[in-house]
Amino acid sequence: MSRFAVLGSGRWGSFIAWYINKIGHDLVLWGRKESKNIQNLIKNRCNSVLCFGPEAKITDDLSVALDQDYIVISINSQNFRSFLSDLVSNGFDLSNKKVILCMKGIEESTGKRLSVIFKEFFPDNDNIAIWVGPGHVKSLTSGVYTCMVVDSENSSFKLDLIDKLSSKLIRCFPGNDLIGNEIGAACKNVLGIAAGILDALNMETLKGPLMSLGSLEISSLIESLGGNKMSAFGLCHLGDYQATLFSHESNNRKFGESLVTGEKINFIAEGVGTSNAIHKICQDNNLDLHICNEVWNSIHKGKVTEFNI
Repeated sequence: MSRFAVLGSGRWGSFIAWYINKIGHDLVLWGRKESKNIQNLIKNRCNSVLCFGPEAKITDDLSVALDQDYIVISINSQNFRSFLSDLVSNGFDLSNKKVILCMKGIEESTGKRLSVIFKEFFPDNDNIAIWVGPGHVKSLTSGVYTCMVVDSENSSFKLDLIDKLSSKLIRCFPGNDLIGNEIGAACKNVLGIAAGILDALNMETLKGPLMSLGSLEISSLIESLGGNKMSAFGLCHLGDYQATLFSHESNNRKFGESLVTGEKINFIAEGVGTSNAIHKICQDNNLDLHICNEVWNSIHKGKVTEFNI
């Protein structure tokens, strides 16, 4: 049994904590004191889709969570830098922890990958990995299994995580391209917004071309940033399309629909911040990513009815 903490008590963070505990590891789930999610879980040990057994610790005390050996972080990716800054300013040090990022995003103000941001704060920690891939909480807690990818520049840490996190419910595969897997995982959310726009415009038949052209577009982005372009066709991106472009559980797809229908939504669509990040990357590197640009224009310039792939 290994000692894990999950930082972040939202939908995905709570599931990851539930899963880690379910496959036999010691588990602490942490959320901010002001979070309704964590306070509800502390009180009831259940949310709308899952329940924790008595052996799992649920807390709003960060020092308790950071006492564990493996630290899984699952928060809004655009808040990652400020979160790490708060940790450091409060005297917490992750330099000797084994850290797993379960987030899909690129920092919109800088265009930086999340693992790069982590290394800015803890440059001596080589035990940093990402854990990404397709899945929705309701399906997974109902026993519908999936496949995910674990990637790290530290090969021994990567293999250690695959051994500890794999099960019949989630089969973990080793990645060999941290750049490509981070970029691909983040960018599938932008394509999810595009899919929602097509759905709302009654152009669902274009989702096939969206999958084909979108994966090619992201492969060119990955290659331009120094990664392996083939990563776009793996679990981090193309392998996540069904869950993101077609599922009614996909927040990014729902957000895309809302751009057309005007429906107000009360959730975070990670693809919005990533769309902004890609727009910056394209401007800084003179790249032309047509579909990503169309999504950005739909969000910021109200050109959703002119959307085309």
